[in-house]
Amino acid sequence: MRRIVVDAMGTDAAPGPEVEGAIQAAREGYAEVLLAGPQDRLSRELSRRDAQRLPIEIVHASEAVTMADKATKAFRAKRDSSLRVAARLVHEGKADGMISAGNTGAVMTTAKIVLGALEGVDRPALAQVFPTSKGTAAVLLDVGANVDCKAHHLVEFAVMGEIYYRAIFGVERPRIGLLSIGQEEHKGNDLTREALVLLKQLDANFVGNVEGRDLYNGRVEVVVCDGFIGNVALKISEGLVEAVSSLLKEALSSTLSSKVGYVLARKAFQNFKKRVDYSEYGGAPLLGVKGVCIICHGGSNANAIKNAIRVAAEFATGKVNEKIERDLAGASLGNLKG
Repeated sequence: MRRIVVDAMGTDAAPGPEVEGAIQAAREGYAEVLLAGPQDRLSRELSRRDAQRLPIEIVHASEAVTMADKATKAFRAKRDSSLRVAARLVHEGKADGMISAGNTGAVMTTAKIVLGALEGVDRPALAQVFPTSKGTAAVLLDVGANVDCKAHHLVEFAVMGEIYYRAIFGVERPRIGLLSIGQEEHKGNDLTREALVLLKQLDANFVGNVEGRDLYNGRVEVVVCDGFIGNVALKISEGLVEAVSSLLKEALSSTLSSKVGYVLARKAFQNFKKRVDYSEYGGAPLLGVKGVCIICHGGSNANAIKNAIRVAAEFATGKVNEKIERDLAGASLGNLKG
């Protein structure tokens, strides 16, 4: 069984969601879980729950990185933070992967410095899973690790995204699209037009430019873009899901009078909400670092933490990093960087 370490002081409501999520993951056999954080506080949290016989261990960390901390300063000043302890455990081979719902900038900085980048990777990228109308999943990267990118970085993202999708979703040749403002090759900005030329040279199932709507209609499985655009797309999507869910719930409550109709509509609404709920996907893997690192939303609940642990274990079992290094070397990206 894989061992996954959780930064237990990351979420907005830490350490409750982390502890409960760890318990759920351990009960379902996803992994052995290490909780990095203050020993006394985590012990009290575990003692209030029926977790004595589960494969959960506490690793003491005396400090915590907050959302107000600057990424680089937090890394240097808080050497015994739960985040840094978690990264160190992965680096030392004492854990197969780490997850954190803390300060995203601090998590990325810590992972890059402590774990290091894979051979051939200039820029690690965050990959986020999205549901599609066809009942499948699409992966968008980068969603915030790299605000400014060069064309060859998008090629790296495409290679890493394809490998991740194959390993996690079992699709042999996922279709890859470049996010732009139109499908025509002449559309886009300097970055997308240059990246399009390079992506065509890959030995991959690259379909060309795609538009924002293609992220949800199942036309492609992997969508690549720079981190600025990707993060905007991610935040708009999260806001849209919240708005649609709220409006739909309000509409159902005000129009359904019969008890039977209400029960059926409520079940349909719950199924819809589950399909678009980010907590079902756990978190976003930071692809391209030497080790498994899953970054979760600060507002993550126990279900999100549980699923992040599951994804981290699947990532390690699928040997995604080894495949990324191999395929990047085979892609001869050095010749594409100019």
